[in-house]
Amino acid sequence: MEADRVYNFNPGPATLPLEVLKEAQAEFLNFHHSGMSILEISHRAKQYDEVHQQAKADIKELMGLGDDYEVLFCQGGASQQFAMIPLNFATKEHPGNYVLSGSFATKAYKEAELLGVGEIAASSKDVDFRHIPTQDELKINPEASYVHLCYNNTIYGTEFHYVPDTKGVPLIADMSSDMLSRPVDFQKFDFIYAGVQKNLGPAGVVLVVAKKDMLAKSPETLPTMLRYSTFLKKDSLYNTPPAFCIYMVGKVAAWIKANGGLVEMEKRNQKKAKVVYDAIDNSNGFYRGHADKDSRSFMNVTFRLPSEELEKKFVAEALEHQLSGVKGHRSVGGMRASIYNAMPYEGALRLAEFMEKFRKENA
Repeated sequence: MEADRVYNFNPGPATLPLEVLKEAQAEFLNFHHSGMSILEISHRAKQYDEVHQQAKADIKELMGLGDDYEVLFCQGGASQQFAMIPLNFATKEHPGNYVLSGSFATKAYKEAELLGVGEIAASSKDVDFRHIPTQDELKINPEASYVHLCYNNTIYGTEFHYVPDTKGVPLIADMSSDMLSRPVDFQKFDFIYAGVQKNLGPAGVVLVVAKKDMLAKSPETLPTMLRYSTFLKKDSLYNTPPAFCIYMVGKVAAWIKANGGLVEMEKRNQKKAKVVYDAIDNSNGFYRGHADKDSRSFMNVTFRLPSEELEKKFVAEALEHQLSGVKGHRSVGGMRASIYNAMPYEGALRLAEFMEKFRKENA
């Protein structure tokens, strides 16, 4: 690890590829011989347009999607998408159906419920969101306008390992924390969105990848900036976009391509997750994983220790070993290690070794 840098296990804003950070640093003051920083350049400039279009092209290539899909760059975080999706697509006659698998899936449902257009298709709340609802548990209204799910749950450490069969109802997924982390049949989804600060870039932009015909359906009665059709028609340039964030997303997408694409990302992420989960499973109960094994996330490993006092000690000593951001979410407690694409295997291995050392000293 580079001098003075830690292994950053924070869930978001999260670790970024070191190579990408260095590239951005090298061209920060004078972007593509423009004499200006990317932070200063006009979003109408040719140099920025190249960044914008290349980022879109690389993302679609990685996802294996064709011209029937469009890439949008929105703002307001995934939280604004929770409201925009039902505003654009749901009605009382054709409500949105929601699969509740964790905190953010529930927040998305609450926005639709507030508008009177939300229904619950399945929920694992009764078991403290320890598992992902199965296909058999899904009760989808055939008149629904869409089925919404959160593909990876950062707080609870669970992840979908299948694509639900929605019987023809459009499928929408919040992939904020596992976007471009593994091959998925993205063509089975009609609409995907991701706050990029977990796995793709800095906070400030939301990536939307969706079918063009769906994006075009926005009601004209909505305010301009709440219509997906506005972003579609204006190539996400109706207003000044978060250019630096999009630039960084493009850099990360190019980095993924250069490092073997989604197939290689999956291999790396499975290897990292295994070494940390093995430390949990081989601890004789000292560490207790939150998620059921068949629902475990490759992105966020969550676990508890025997007491809150030991958990506080674990966090403090981990930082002394250059392991930062391992404290769990306040609503769940315990530990959470976020091992996104940019986390090197050495970081996961260092964490596992520290876990074993801490267990031996405190069991």
